[in-house]
Amino acid sequence: MTKKSKKIFKIITGVIIFFTLPSFLLFGFLFFKYNEDLPEGMQGKEADTLALKMLKALDYDAFKNTDYIEWTFKKRRHYEWDKANHNCEVFWKEFKVNLDLKDHSKSKAYVHSFKVESDMAEELITKALNYFNNDSFWLVAPYTVFDEGTERRLVKLKNGNKALLVTYTSGGSTPGDSYLWLLDSTGKPTGFKMWTSLLPIDGLEASWSDWMTTKSGAQLPTFHKLLVLGLEITHIKGTND
Repeated sequence: MTKKSKKIFKIITGVIIFFTLPSFLLFGFLFFKYNEDLPEGMQGKEADTLALKMLKALDYDAFKNTDYIEWTFKKRRHYEWDKANHNCEVFWKEFKVNLDLKDHSKSKAYVHSFKVESDMAEELITKALNYFNNDSFWLVAPYTVFDEGTERRLVKLKNGNKALLVTYTSGGSTPGDSYLWLLDSTGKPTGFKMWTSLLPIDGLEASWSDWMTTKSGAQLPTFHKLLVLGLEITHIKGTND
């Protein structure tokens, strides 16, 4: 290797280290500070009773009777969810997908209002479905604790409080994920800890404390805090007519 090539190699190596080392150090700090093993809990009547207490605190009947929900996630994607008819229109950038949530083959994709077909349509529909699964979860997750494929466990925390561990064994984009719901004295969620395939650190906590009540009576969050990040949910509407 010549002196010139050695110098270039050192410069490239230095640049890589300069940009990657802080990231590795930050990840290492966060991992050792926040990473937790999935807690053990007991399935059965007590767990289901705690889940029902949470649903009662959120007025589950009002949510169940809500036919239409609209929201914008992080100012990036907008949703118009016809909950009663299992349909949702998803908007982002120049794209729109009309998702049929019961039969995905009936979904339709558009670019600048022009319908697209074949591979491009399939790609957009898949992307829209993944967006919907993720973004709707941040909006309505507490109401899904008795959905098909869920397992509920009662977890006793170190401070003596009880928490609800919910595992999704099927459905959604990432089956197998678990969430530990932290509740106040009334059973209303204040946050949850996450064990998911998409996060490199297990047990990260996100807040569930900025609630609003829609016209239909459904209680939905407007903001989540995850470490120093904020997940903002705006333009929320919920109706039952």
